[in-house]
Amino acid sequence: MFSCEQESKTLEFPKKLKGTTTIGIAFRDFVVLGADRRATSGYYIASRYAQKILVIDRHVAATIAGVVGDAQQLVERLKLEARLYESSTGMPISVAALANVVSNILFGYRPFLAVQMLLGGVDSSGASLYSIDWLGTVTKEKYTATGSGYSFAISLVESQYSEDLSKDEALKLAVRAIRAATQRDPGSGEGVDVALISSEGIKIMKGEDII
Repeated sequence: MFSCEQESKTLEFPKKLKGTTTIGIAFRDFVVLGADRRATSGYYIASRYAQKILVIDRHVAATIAGVVGDAQQLVERLKLEARLYESSTGMPISVAALANVVSNILFGYRPFLAVQMLLGGVDSSGASLYSIDWLGTVTKEKYTATGSGYSFAISLVESQYSEDLSKDEALKLAVRAIRAATQRDPGSGEGVDVALISSEGIKIMKGEDII
C-alpha cells in the first residue's frame, strides 16, 4: 500500500482505500454505522466474515477501512484510552475527545498507519459522527462513507437522509446503502453488518435481520 524509493527517500501516500464500504449516519439522538464483510488483498478475497464495526466503549463504536493489523492496533489503543479516561475522571470520554485521540495517533505515525475510521457515538452533547482519514484529518459529519464503494453508498444515503428518520428507517437505509455498493464494487461484498448506537447502548445486527 505504501512504497519508498531508495534514491529520493520519498514516501507515497495511498490515493484511496482499495476494498471495503463503510457508512455512518447521525440523527438527533442516535447514530447508525454500516459495513460490508469482505476483506481483500489485491484481487484475492482474504475473508468473507470480516468485522468492520468495532465497539470502543459502551457509548461509541467505529468502522474501519484500510490495513487490518493497523486498524486492530488502533482500536485496542482507543479502548485503553477510554478506560483510562473514565478511571481518572469518573466520566466516559466524549466522542469528540476520542476523535481527537485518533487524529493525534494517525498524525503522529503518518504515513505508517493506513487506517480510515468513522467514529460514532452518543454522549452528554448528543449524537455525533466523525470521519478521520489516515493523515489525521477530522471532520464532523451528518452522514459519510469510506472505502472503494463510497460513491455508491453515499449517493443513496444523500438522496434519502432525513434527521427525523426513525431507528428502523435509519437501519434500513444503512443496509440499502451498503448493499448498493456490494452490487457494484468488487472490493465490497459478503453481506452487511449494522450498528445502532443510542443512549441505551450499542446493538450490532446482521443486515439479513433488518426487514
